[in-house]
Amino acid sequence: MSTLLAANSRQPGEADFLPLQGTDYVEFYVGNAKQAAHYYKSAFGFQSLAYAGPETGIKDRVSYAVRQNKLTFVFTTALRTGHPIADHVYLHGDGVKVLALRVDDAKSAWKETTMRGGKSYMEPACFTDRYGEVVLSGIYTYGETVHLFVERNNYSGPFMPGYRETKTAYNPPSTGLQYVDHAVGNVGWNQMDPWVNFYEEVMGFSNILSFDDNDISTEYSALMSKVMSNGNGYVKFPINEPAEGKKKSQVEEYLEFYNGEGVQHIALATNDILQTVTQLRDRGVEFLQVPSSYYQDLRSRIGTIDEDIRPLADLGILVDRDEEGYLLQIFSKPVEDRPTLFFEIIQRKGAKSFGKGNFKALFEAIEREQSARGNL
Repeated sequence: MSTLLAANSRQPGEADFLPLQGTDYVEFYVGNAKQAAHYYKSAFGFQSLAYAGPETGIKDRVSYAVRQNKLTFVFTTALRTGHPIADHVYLHGDGVKVLALRVDDAKSAWKETTMRGGKSYMEPACFTDRYGEVVLSGIYTYGETVHLFVERNNYSGPFMPGYRETKTAYNPPSTGLQYVDHAVGNVGWNQMDPWVNFYEEVMGFSNILSFDDNDISTEYSALMSKVMSNGNGYVKFPINEPAEGKKKSQVEEYLEFYNGEGVQHIALATNDILQTVTQLRDRGVEFLQVPSSYYQDLRSRIGTIDEDIRPLADLGILVDRDEEGYLLQIFSKPVEDRPTLFFEIIQRKGAKSFGKGNFKALFEAIEREQSARGNL
């Protein structure tokens, strides 16, 4: 059964050796960065921010950075075959490569994590241009996913050195997305606890919430999950692994089509989920739908909420409550042809949990999609 744990395992007065300010950006390795950036502008409401490529002195790849409020996405494509980025896309399809975390001291972040057993991805390096300097370092996490530590206190440019600001005639309005609430990773059989230990020992995170296969199961499939959080709660990484079931779980489907462990979905926060989801749907983003029966006794299950039930039901938005308040959430269908990466849209009204009460309805909706694909 689910277990709510202490928010931080450090002893009182013990220093946080990896203080994080939040998510700096998310980088996707993709087959066509120009088209991916255009999709996220059109469908999700991002704006063009910066570009890196041959014109800026980077000869082997191109990157487009887009931004919406505190959300920054970067889409990167290799320009030739035989490049590690091209190999990554061939193996995994389009997906998340980098979960970049903002820090005050990238050198210290790299030193503290590698001395605790983290595998180095990038030793600390300083990059400069006329706007100042950015220091980067990084370590590997599950699969080929990377955490970059980004120190940009002395930088005033649009994104970072190596990029130039981009302004375009096409600038669709924002959909109200604000920041990364959490990012969920899928790992292989019996790998959840080793990665929980990684985040505890290497990065100083704490396991704040655990769900077993009794919490996250349907008639056909199940999975287990543990939520890892840094000390101030700005960065949260739930980790999923498969559990035994009659048929293939969503995690097993992901691992099969992604060809390994990686980021399953990114939860994007909004201050008005009704408006955000309406705009996303109108722009072509497809969402999972739950049966109308989910809403029949919603108020008796959830209690008083500010929203009317009908617009929630019309959009398929789920509601759950914990001791701190309630949350509203909805999950997109996969945004690519491989059934791998998708997005969660979430609005928190006090709640700090992750929607346990919606697990059954959500996972049955996912199973219907799996069945339609012939993957259940």
